[in-house]
Parts: sequence; structure tokens; C-alpha cells
Amino acid sequence: MSGFWERIVRAAKLDVGLYREVEADKGALGQAMVVVVLSSIAAGIGNAGKGGMGWILIGAVTALVGWYIWAYIAYFIGTKLLPEPQTKANHGELLRTIGFSSSPGLIRILGVVPILRKIVFLIAGIWMLVAMIIAVREALDYQSTLRAVGVCAIGWIIQVAVLMLIFALTGFPKPS
Repeated sequence: MSGFWERIVRAAKLDVGLYREVEADKGALGQAMVVVVLSSIAAGIGNAGKGGMGWILIGAVTALVGWYIWAYIAYFIGTKLLPEPQTKANHGELLRTIGFSSSPGLIRILGVVPILRKIVFLIAGIWMLVAMIIAVREALDYQSTLRAVGVCAIGWIIQVAVLMLIFALTGFPKPS
């Protein structure tokens, strides 16, 4: 288990080598999923008092669905719409790298201290975005970080639209 926690720390440190490592490690999918769930739970706890335990569970399920959808969208955009000549990737590689890019989100648990909540969530959001750009760049074998930023921006817009559609079709309330 220490290897798993070491990977989380390395991902949070934006260690490019870690993202290459989990891209290649087909056995890291379960670990990536756990990182996504832990990050979501940290956010739910950090937002304690804004919905209770039910919203923590809803948040974890939503995070898993969003992670899966976003990885597929990033795969499609990165390999079909914006590939570089050396781009070679599959959905699993993006699931693993993007999952670990959620590692900085673990600090959101510090949001339980009301005076820290907004700043911690802001820092975590920016940190996770930078980690995600690195994850996408490495999974898609890009030379260009700007291209990875483009994939993330386009993917985020599409993911938000898809999740809003899912919420609208199911009548499932959005977490506040």
C-alpha cells in the first residue's frame, strides 16, 4: 500500500515520471479509481454542513461517472481531433493518468475549517487542473503542453454538457 500512497504524493507533486508510469501500468486502473473516489470524499467532507453524508455518496458516484466520461472524451479529442504525429493512446491510459491527476484534490478535506474552505478549494482546483494537463499530455504522448490544454478545455465543456444532460434526463438533483 505504501507504493499507492507514494504514487498519490508523486502525482500531487506533478511528477511527470509518475504520469508516464501509470500510463504504462495497466494494473493501476483500480488505484486511479480509488484516487478519484478519495478526492471526491475529501471534497464532500471539506464541504461538511452543505448537504451531509448523502451528498458525499452522490459526489463520489458523480466523480466516477464524470471521470470515465471525461477520459473517453479526452481520448477522442486527443487521438481523433487534435493528434500529434506520435500520438498513440487508449482509453485506459487516459483513465489511469487522469485518475491520478485527482490527487491534489485530497487537500479539500481541509475545507472542514470554514475559514480555509474557499482558498483550499481554489488551490485544489487549480492544482488539479495543472495535474490533469500533465496527465493528458503524457497519456497522449504530446510534445505540446498547449495542445493538452486545448484537449482539457474542449473536454471540460463537453463533459459539463453531458453531465447536465444526464441530470436533466434522470431528474437527479445537482449537488449544491
